[in-house]
This record gives sequence, structure tokens and C-alpha cells, in this order.
Amino acid sequence: MMAIPAGTVQMGDTGQYVQLDSFWMSATELPYDLYLRFETKAKDNNTHSLDSAYSVDAVTRPSPQYMDYADGMGRRGGYPAVGMTQQAALRYCHWLYKKTGVFYRLPTEAEWEYACKANLGRSYDIDLYAWHWDNSGEAYHKAGEKKANAWGLYDMLGNVWEYTLDEYREDIYPNAQDTLSNPVNEPLSRYFRVVKGGGYDDDPEECSCINRMKASPTWQQRDPQIPKSEWWNPDSPFLGFRIVQPIQQPSSSEVDAFFARFIRYTDND
Repeated sequence: MMAIPAGTVQMGDTGQYVQLDSFWMSATELPYDLYLRFETKAKDNNTHSLDSAYSVDAVTRPSPQYMDYADGMGRRGGYPAVGMTQQAALRYCHWLYKKTGVFYRLPTEAEWEYACKANLGRSYDIDLYAWHWDNSGEAYHKAGEKKANAWGLYDMLGNVWEYTLDEYREDIYPNAQDTLSNPVNEPLSRYFRVVKGGGYDDDPEECSCINRMKASPTWQQRDPQIPKSEWWNPDSPFLGFRIVQPIQQPSSSEVDAFFARFIRYTDND
């Protein structure tokens, strides 16, 4: 986890100014070997920091994949975990909180963009920072092989797109007049989350701090389950996530309230 100082960011090139508190952010996209400990019961154990009744048998885990959601690129240690829904990413954060006693979550769109920009400037060699269509060989790569930005974050540009906490809206903060403080567009439905950064199969100009895309239900079209899985997107091998940790940790009741708000959509939503 890298320390990101408090500061202000302008969303996009000409958008709303946002003030952000300091936070920690994982230096890379979450690697598969760390996600596997949550995904597979046999990789977990009954150690815990919060709940004396914690048991791996009582933890809800992702359903087994019925096909290779990594599209032949491999599910290996050090490579990004991909193909999950935002619900699955948040449930990983919840599991990690139960295991460690430390609150982790997905970054807000504003936090992600602020951390990505990191005094990068407008002129830089994209090949130094990103795996993209021209240099990736049409596959994601092991995390941290490219150059880090000024705050020690790798692969913010390219490699795989990354989830944020926010629901996608065309006008990010349409009613804002003054600088906002730590904003988030809380989701109102299951789909259409903001994903950021571009990926290995995108053109170099698409791998930018301001580029954003709407997570789509079409990424679940090949899922034969009815209703569709809340865990997996068969057609998003280009999408993963990284996690953040607030400098000021919330209380246990505040953590419970957060997960109740953001992990609340069922298969029928």
C-alpha cells in the first residue's frame, strides 16, 4: 500500500474540482494469488482479527468458473485477478476486513483519477507506463513490470481496466458549484459502474487517467446461469481492481454500514 497525500484534483481536463483526504492505495492491481485465498476455501484458514466465530465454511465465496475467464492468458501469481463483478471485488474487501481488522474498499472515481495523475503531466512516453494494444502482445502482463508513477503506483494506465466504487453517470457531478470533498456517486442498481485506466487491448491514447468506461451487463452474456452470476463476468478478462485503505480507519459500525450500502444487490436486481 502506497501513501497518497491529501490534495485537489480536477476531474477530466475541464471538470469539477475535488478535494480528497489522504489514503493508502495498493501499488498494483490485485494479483491473482491474493484473490485466490478468498476465492478458494482450501486456500483460507480460520484465523481472524474480529470475529471469534469466523469459519471458512461460513464465508460466501465466488462460484467456480465454468470456463477460462482469463481467456487463455493464465491465472497465475503476480498477474492481475480478472473477470469478477464489482460485487465480487467488494466482497473480497469485506472478507479482507474480517481477516485483518483493517478496512479496505475500492477507490472512488475521484480518488482513482487523483492517484493516477500523481504529477504525471501532459507529456510522457506511454510505453514506459502502460501495456496497451501496440506493446502488450494482446495479453495482460505481470503487475509492476512498467514504470511507477510519482506515488509508486504501477499499471494505473493500461494492463487491465480497474473498478471504482462509483456508479457511471455522464455528468460526473452535475449539480456541483464549489469544490467537492471526497465525493462518490453511490450506485442505485447492480450494473454500470465506472472503470478506469484502459487495458492491454486498448489503443495507447485510451490508456489515460481521465478515460472512463461504463461496466456493462453484456460482459455477462455468455453466463448460462439465470439469474446471472453476481460473481463473474465471462467476457471481461480486461478488468480487475486495486484497493484503498483510509488513513483514518472508520469504526466497526461505520464499516458495517458501508458494506450494507454497497454490497446490497441481488441476482434479481
